[in-house]
Amino acid sequence: MELINKYFKDLTETQRNQFAALAPLYKEWNEKINVISRKDIANIYEHHVLHSLAIAKEFHFKAGSQILDFGCGGGFPGIPLAILFPECHFKMIDGTGKKVMVAREIAQAIGLKNAEPVHLRGEEEKGKYDFIVSRAVMPLPDLMKIVRKNLSPKMNNARPNGVICLKGGQLDEELKPMGKKVEVVPISNYFEEEWFAEKFIVYSY
Repeated sequence: MELINKYFKDLTETQRNQFAALAPLYKEWNEKINVISRKDIANIYEHHVLHSLAIAKEFHFKAGSQILDFGCGGGFPGIPLAILFPECHFKMIDGTGKKVMVAREIAQAIGLKNAEPVHLRGEEEKGKYDFIVSRAVMPLPDLMKIVRKNLSPKMNNARPNGVICLKGGQLDEELKPMGKKVEVVPISNYFEEEWFAEKFIVYSY
């Protein structure tokens, strides 16, 4: 929790309590269903919660924004973002039912009313959203083919509706097909921990 408080100083008491509850809940669920690498569960705040919240350092979603978490797994980045933006709605989809169940149970346990985890493949999702967020589920050009249909034509935020991905490593080849409508922001711009050195926010619109 120290990491969250370090970078997000204006949290409400409810938000602090929700973030604090995540580690024990994920540890408990991870013993039943492996949603986070067992050796990584000790780093949940740095590698999962804070990593998810990097998006919030680059984008401030307006109240009422509709956001789709594509390939949410056990709830990242959707659950941390839903805690931080309580006036936005986050639909969270994944093709693995067990992981969606964990996300749903954790959202309910912390009283998160604006997160909606659903067992659904991206191709089946019909809704329209201001933004689609994702954590490196597939190469960005492949992801865009699936989710372009889900981007709303109506703009509500300061930046154009688009897809926001958390990615790591060398991205040049992957992003070549995207042309100029892509921005890459190093997460190290915001977080000083060494683990973020090769991690990026990739925004395509």
